[in-house]
Amino acid sequence: MMSVGILGTGTALPEKVITNHDLAKIVDTSDQWITERTGIKERRQAAANETTSSLSVQAARRALEMAGIEPKALDLIICSTISPDMPLPSTAALIQRDLGARACCAFDLAAACSGFLYALTTAKQFIQTGLYKNALVIASEKITSYVDWNDRNTCILFGDGAGACVLAPVRKDRGILSEYLHAQGHFGDLMMVVAGEREPLDQKTKTILLPHIAMQGQELFRVAVHSMAEAVEIAVHKAGLKLSDIDCVVPHQANDRIITAVARQLEIPKDKIFVNIDKYGNMSAASIAVALYEAVKEKRIQKGDIVALVTFGAGLVSAANVVRW
Repeated sequence: MMSVGILGTGTALPEKVITNHDLAKIVDTSDQWITERTGIKERRQAAANETTSSLSVQAARRALEMAGIEPKALDLIICSTISPDMPLPSTAALIQRDLGARACCAFDLAAACSGFLYALTTAKQFIQTGLYKNALVIASEKITSYVDWNDRNTCILFGDGAGACVLAPVRKDRGILSEYLHAQGHFGDLMMVVAGEREPLDQKTKTILLPHIAMQGQELFRVAVHSMAEAVEIAVHKAGLKLSDIDCVVPHQANDRIITAVARQLEIPKDKIFVNIDKYGNMSAASIAVALYEAVKEKRIQKGDIVALVTFGAGLVSAANVVRW
Protein backbone atom coordinates (compact mmCIF):
# COMPACT_ATOMS: atom_id res chain seq x y z
CA MET A 1 0.00 0.00 0.00
CA MET A 2 1.38 3.41 -0.98
CA SER A 3 2.36 5.97 1.63
CA VAL A 4 0.29 9.15 1.85
CA GLY A 5 1.65 12.30 3.42
CA ILE A 6 1.02 16.00 3.96
CA LEU A 7 2.62 18.20 1.30
CA GLY A 8 1.41 21.58 2.49
CA THR A 9 -0.52 23.28 5.29
CA GLY A 10 -2.25 26.63 5.67
CA THR A 11 -4.43 28.60 8.05
CA ALA A 12 -6.85 31.53 8.10
CA LEU A 13 -7.79 33.43 11.25
CA PRO A 14 -10.25 36.30 11.69
CA GLU A 15 -8.74 39.66 12.62
CA LYS A 16 -11.07 40.31 15.55
CA VAL A 17 -9.57 39.26 18.89
CA ILE A 18 -11.70 38.77 22.01
CA THR A 19 -9.57 38.82 25.15
CA ASN A 20 -10.44 37.51 28.58
CA HIS A 21 -10.73 41.13 29.71
CA ASP A 22 -13.35 41.71 27.00
CA LEU A 23 -15.39 38.78 28.29
CA ALA A 24 -15.13 40.06 31.86
CA LYS A 25 -17.21 43.04 30.74
CA ILE A 26 -20.02 40.72 29.61
CA VAL A 27 -20.16 37.90 32.16
CA ASP A 28 -18.99 37.33 35.74
CA THR A 29 -15.44 36.20 35.01
CA SER A 30 -11.84 37.43 34.96
CA ASP A 31 -8.61 36.91 33.06
CA GLN A 32 -7.18 34.98 36.02
CA TRP A 33 -10.25 32.72 36.35
CA ILE A 34 -10.24 31.81 32.65
CA THR A 35 -6.46 31.38 32.38
CA GLU A 36 -6.20 29.12 35.44
CA ARG A 37 -9.04 26.86 34.33
CA THR A 38 -8.41 26.68 30.58
CA GLY A 39 -5.07 28.20 29.58
CA ILE A 40 -6.90 30.53 27.18
CA LYS A 41 -5.97 34.23 27.00
CA GLU A 42 -7.80 35.23 23.83
CA ARG A 43 -9.75 33.88 20.86
CA ARG A 44 -10.78 35.05 17.37
CA GLN A 45 -14.30 35.89 16.19
CA ALA A 46 -15.29 36.00 12.53
CA ALA A 47 -16.84 39.21 11.26
CA ALA A 48 -20.35 39.26 9.81
CA ASN A 49 -18.94 39.09 6.27
CA GLU A 50 -16.57 36.22 7.10
CA THR A 51 -17.96 32.72 6.62
CA THR A 52 -16.78 29.19 7.16
CA SER A 53 -16.23 28.87 3.42
CA SER A 54 -14.35 32.17 3.05
CA LEU A 55 -11.97 31.22 5.88
CA SER A 56 -11.59 27.80 4.27
CA VAL A 57 -10.62 29.25 0.90
CA GLN A 58 -7.91 31.42 2.45
CA ALA A 59 -6.43 28.45 4.35
CA ALA A 60 -6.73 26.23 1.26
CA ARG A 61 -4.89 28.65 -1.02
CA ARG A 62 -1.97 28.80 1.42
CA ALA A 63 -1.80 25.01 1.73
CA LEU A 64 -1.97 24.55 -2.04
CA GLU A 65 0.78 27.11 -2.57
CA MET A 66 3.05 25.32 -0.10
CA ALA A 67 2.30 21.97 -1.77
CA GLY A 68 2.90 23.39 -5.25
CA ILE A 69 -0.49 22.19 -6.52
CA GLU A 70 -2.92 24.26 -8.58
CA PRO A 71 -6.62 24.15 -7.60
CA LYS A 72 -7.51 22.81 -11.05
CA ALA A 73 -5.30 19.76 -10.35
CA LEU A 74 -7.25 18.75 -7.22
CA ASP A 75 -9.12 15.43 -7.18
CA LEU A 76 -10.91 15.71 -3.82
CA ILE A 77 -11.96 18.37 -1.31
CA ILE A 78 -13.19 17.39 2.16
CA CYS A 79 -14.35 20.13 4.50
CA SER A 80 -14.76 19.20 8.14
CA THR A 81 -17.16 21.59 9.87
CA ILE A 82 -20.09 21.72 12.28
CA SER A 83 -20.76 25.37 11.44
CA PRO A 84 -21.37 25.35 7.67
CA ASP A 85 -22.41 28.43 5.75
CA MET A 86 -25.78 26.75 5.20
CA PRO A 87 -27.27 23.23 5.28
CA LEU A 88 -26.92 22.99 1.50
CA PRO A 89 -25.05 23.27 -0.71
CA SER A 90 -22.13 21.83 1.20
CA THR A 91 -19.36 24.15 2.36
CA ALA A 92 -16.93 21.98 0.35
CA ALA A 93 -18.89 22.74 -2.82
CA LEU A 94 -18.66 26.48 -2.09
CA ILE A 95 -14.92 26.11 -1.53
CA GLN A 96 -14.57 24.22 -4.82
CA ARG A 97 -16.41 27.03 -6.62
CA ASP A 98 -14.30 29.80 -5.09
CA LEU A 99 -11.01 27.97 -5.69
CA GLY A 100 -11.94 27.21 -9.29
CA ALA A 101 -11.26 23.51 -8.68
CA ARG A 102 -13.88 22.29 -11.12
CA ALA A 103 -12.55 18.81 -11.82
CA CYS A 104 -12.84 17.33 -8.34
CA CYS A 105 -15.18 15.70 -5.86
CA ALA A 106 -16.22 17.78 -2.83
CA PHE A 107 -18.16 16.97 0.33
CA ASP A 108 -18.51 17.94 4.00
CA LEU A 109 -17.72 15.75 7.00
CA ALA A 110 -19.11 16.38 10.49
CA ALA A 111 -17.24 14.93 13.47
CA ALA A 112 -17.07 18.00 15.72
CA CYS A 113 -13.60 18.64 17.18
CA SER A 114 -12.35 15.32 15.77
CA GLY A 115 -13.35 16.29 12.24
CA PHE A 116 -9.90 17.17 10.93
CA LEU A 117 -8.45 13.75 11.74
CA TYR A 118 -11.58 11.95 10.52
CA ALA A 119 -11.23 13.85 7.23
CA LEU A 120 -7.48 13.19 7.09
CA THR A 121 -8.04 9.45 7.39
CA THR A 122 -10.91 9.51 4.88
CA ALA A 123 -8.81 11.35 2.31
CA LYS A 124 -5.89 8.99 2.87
CA GLN A 125 -8.08 5.99 2.01
CA PHE A 126 -9.27 7.56 -1.26
CA ILE A 127 -5.65 8.09 -2.32
CA GLN A 128 -4.42 4.66 -1.23
CA THR A 129 -7.14 2.89 -3.18
CA GLY A 130 -6.01 4.73 -6.29
CA LEU A 131 -9.34 6.48 -6.82
CA TYR A 132 -7.76 9.93 -6.40
CA LYS A 133 -4.20 11.22 -6.75
CA ASN A 134 -4.45 14.01 -4.17
CA ALA A 135 -6.81 15.63 -1.70
CA LEU A 136 -7.40 18.95 0.02
CA VAL A 137 -8.55 18.56 3.61
CA ILE A 138 -9.94 21.63 5.38
CA ALA A 139 -11.18 22.07 8.95
CA SER A 140 -13.05 25.33 9.33
CA GLU A 141 -15.39 26.68 11.98
CA LYS A 142 -17.40 29.79 12.75
CA ILE A 143 -18.20 28.23 16.08
CA THR A 144 -18.83 31.52 17.89
CA SER A 145 -22.17 31.57 16.05
CA TYR A 146 -23.25 28.88 18.53
CA VAL A 147 -21.86 30.52 21.67
CA ASP A 148 -24.22 31.61 24.44
CA TRP A 149 -22.49 34.81 25.55
CA ASN A 150 -24.47 34.73 28.80
CA ASP A 151 -22.94 31.40 29.87
CA ARG A 152 -19.53 32.00 31.43
CA ASN A 153 -18.72 28.29 31.43
CA THR A 154 -18.83 28.01 27.64
CA CYS A 155 -18.44 31.50 26.13
CA ILE A 156 -14.83 31.65 27.33
CA LEU A 157 -13.81 28.54 25.39
CA PHE A 158 -14.50 28.95 21.69
CA GLY A 159 -13.04 30.81 18.73
CA ASP A 160 -13.20 30.83 14.93
CA GLY A 161 -10.61 29.82 12.35
CA ALA A 162 -9.60 27.42 9.60
CA GLY A 163 -6.73 25.09 8.81
CA ALA A 164 -6.00 23.08 5.67
CA CYS A 165 -3.59 20.49 4.32
CA VAL A 166 -2.87 18.84 0.98
CA LEU A 167 -2.38 15.07 0.83
CA ALA A 168 -0.65 13.05 -1.88
CA PRO A 169 1.54 9.94 -2.26
CA VAL A 170 4.99 10.27 -0.66
CA ARG A 171 8.10 8.13 -0.22
CA LYS A 172 7.73 4.92 1.77
CA ASP A 173 9.83 6.28 4.64
CA ARG A 174 7.37 9.09 5.50
CA GLY A 175 3.68 9.97 5.62
CA ILE A 176 0.69 8.88 7.70
CA LEU A 177 1.75 5.64 9.41
CA SER A 178 -1.44 4.77 11.28
CA GLU A 179 -4.85 6.01 12.32
CA TYR A 180 -7.51 5.34 14.94
CA LEU A 181 -11.13 6.52 14.83
CA HIS A 182 -13.64 5.86 17.60
CA ALA A 183 -17.12 6.93 18.69
CA GLN A 184 -18.95 6.70 22.02
CA GLY A 185 -22.48 7.83 21.27
CA HIS A 186 -23.67 7.05 24.80
CA PHE A 187 -21.75 10.16 25.93
CA GLY A 188 -23.48 12.35 23.35
CA ASP A 189 -25.38 14.41 25.91
CA LEU A 190 -22.15 15.74 27.47
CA MET A 191 -21.87 18.33 24.71
CA MET A 192 -24.68 19.37 22.41
CA VAL A 193 -26.03 22.26 20.39
CA VAL A 194 -29.53 23.00 21.69
CA ALA A 195 -32.13 25.61 20.73
CA GLY A 196 -33.16 28.29 23.17
CA GLU A 197 -32.95 31.96 24.10
CA ARG A 198 -29.48 33.47 24.38
CA GLU A 199 -27.99 36.92 24.49
CA PRO A 200 -25.85 38.01 21.49
CA LEU A 201 -22.35 39.38 22.00
CA ASP A 202 -23.18 42.77 20.50
CA GLN A 203 -25.81 43.32 23.24
CA LYS A 204 -28.04 45.20 20.75
CA THR A 205 -30.77 42.63 21.17
CA LYS A 206 -31.61 41.43 24.66
CA THR A 207 -32.39 37.83 23.78
CA ILE A 208 -32.87 35.86 20.61
CA LEU A 209 -33.96 32.29 19.91
CA LEU A 210 -30.91 30.55 18.46
CA PRO A 211 -29.08 27.25 18.81
CA HIS A 212 -26.21 27.31 21.28
CA ILE A 213 -23.63 25.05 22.89
CA ALA A 214 -24.54 23.26 26.13
CA MET A 215 -21.80 21.32 27.90
CA GLN A 216 -21.27 19.21 31.01
CA GLY A 217 -17.67 20.23 31.60
CA GLN A 218 -16.52 18.02 34.46
CA GLU A 219 -17.83 14.78 32.97
CA LEU A 220 -16.49 15.75 29.53
CA PHE A 221 -13.04 16.39 31.00
CA ARG A 222 -12.78 12.89 32.43
CA VAL A 223 -13.90 11.13 29.25
CA ALA A 224 -11.74 13.38 27.06
CA VAL A 225 -8.52 12.59 28.92
CA HIS A 226 -9.08 8.84 28.79
CA SER A 227 -10.21 8.90 25.15
CA MET A 228 -7.24 10.93 23.92
CA ALA A 229 -4.65 8.91 25.83
CA GLU A 230 -6.16 5.65 24.59
CA ALA A 231 -6.26 6.91 21.00
CA VAL A 232 -2.55 7.80 21.05
CA GLU A 233 -1.60 4.43 22.54
CA ILE A 234 -3.59 2.50 19.92
CA ALA A 235 -2.33 4.56 16.96
CA VAL A 236 1.29 4.31 18.11
CA HIS A 237 0.96 0.54 18.54
CA LYS A 238 -0.59 0.21 15.06
CA ALA A 239 2.38 2.11 13.64
CA GLY A 240 4.75 -0.42 15.22
CA LEU A 241 6.28 2.24 17.46
CA LYS A 242 6.59 3.07 21.16
CA LEU A 243 5.42 6.19 22.97
CA SER A 244 9.07 7.08 23.53
CA ASP A 245 9.52 7.30 19.74
CA ILE A 246 7.21 10.32 19.52
CA ASP A 247 8.99 13.61 18.86
CA CYS A 248 5.94 15.88 19.01
CA VAL A 249 2.29 15.53 20.01
CA VAL A 250 -0.20 17.94 18.44
CA PRO A 251 -3.44 17.62 20.44
CA HIS A 252 -6.85 19.18 20.05
CA GLN A 253 -6.74 22.54 21.83
CA ALA A 254 -9.79 22.29 24.09
CA ASN A 255 -8.35 22.97 27.54
CA ASP A 256 -4.75 23.13 28.75
CA ARG A 257 -5.68 21.08 31.82
CA ILE A 258 -6.92 18.28 29.55
CA ILE A 259 -3.69 18.43 27.52
CA THR A 260 -1.60 18.29 30.71
CA ALA A 261 -3.61 15.34 32.05
CA VAL A 262 -3.18 13.42 28.77
CA ALA A 263 0.58 14.04 28.85
CA ARG A 264 0.72 12.79 32.43
CA GLN A 265 -1.30 9.65 31.65
CA LEU A 266 0.93 8.83 28.66
CA GLU A 267 4.09 9.78 30.58
CA ILE A 268 5.12 12.07 27.74
CA PRO A 269 7.03 15.24 28.72
CA LYS A 270 4.89 18.35 28.34
CA ASP A 271 7.64 19.98 26.29
CA LYS A 272 6.97 17.42 23.55
CA ILE A 273 3.38 18.63 23.28
CA PHE A 274 2.50 21.62 21.10
CA VAL A 275 0.06 24.05 22.71
CA ASN A 276 -1.37 27.25 21.24
CA ILE A 277 -4.72 27.35 23.05
CA ASP A 278 -3.72 30.59 24.76
CA LYS A 279 -4.03 32.46 21.45
CA TYR A 280 -7.10 30.90 19.87
CA GLY A 281 -9.18 28.92 22.36
CA ASN A 282 -11.10 25.91 21.07
CA MET A 283 -11.77 26.22 17.32
CA SER A 284 -13.45 22.81 17.16
CA ALA A 285 -12.24 20.89 14.08
CA ALA A 286 -9.93 23.75 13.09
CA SER A 287 -7.94 23.68 16.34
CA ILE A 288 -5.67 20.77 15.54
CA ALA A 289 -5.25 21.84 11.89
CA VAL A 290 -4.09 25.31 12.94
CA ALA A 291 -1.86 23.85 15.68
CA LEU A 292 -0.21 21.50 13.16
CA TYR A 293 0.56 24.41 10.82
CA GLU A 294 2.06 26.48 13.64
CA ALA A 295 4.10 23.56 15.03
CA VAL A 296 5.71 23.14 11.60
CA LYS A 297 6.20 26.89 11.17
CA GLU A 298 7.89 27.17 14.58
CA LYS A 299 10.10 24.15 13.73
CA ARG A 300 8.67 22.11 16.58
CA ILE A 301 8.14 19.52 13.83
CA GLN A 302 10.98 18.84 11.43
CA LYS A 303 11.70 16.40 8.63
CA GLY A 304 11.83 12.82 9.88
CA ASP A 305 10.04 13.52 13.18
CA ILE A 306 7.40 11.13 14.48
CA VAL A 307 4.28 13.19 15.16
CA ALA A 308 1.14 12.09 17.02
CA LEU A 309 -2.06 13.98 16.24
CA VAL A 310 -4.86 13.34 18.73
CA THR A 311 -8.31 14.75 19.38
CA PHE A 312 -11.74 14.22 20.89
CA GLY A 313 -15.04 15.96 20.31
CA ALA A 314 -18.78 15.97 20.81
CA GLY A 315 -20.39 12.71 19.89
CA LEU A 316 -18.29 11.67 21.65
CA VAL A 317 -15.75 10.95 18.94
CA SER A 318 -12.00 10.57 19.25
CA ALA A 319 -9.17 10.05 16.77
CA ALA A 320 -5.41 9.83 16.42
CA ASN A 321 -2.89 9.68 13.59
CA VAL A 322 0.81 8.94 13.69
CA VAL A 323 2.83 10.68 10.98
CA ARG A 324 6.47 10.52 9.98
CA TRP A 325 7.06 14.09 8.82
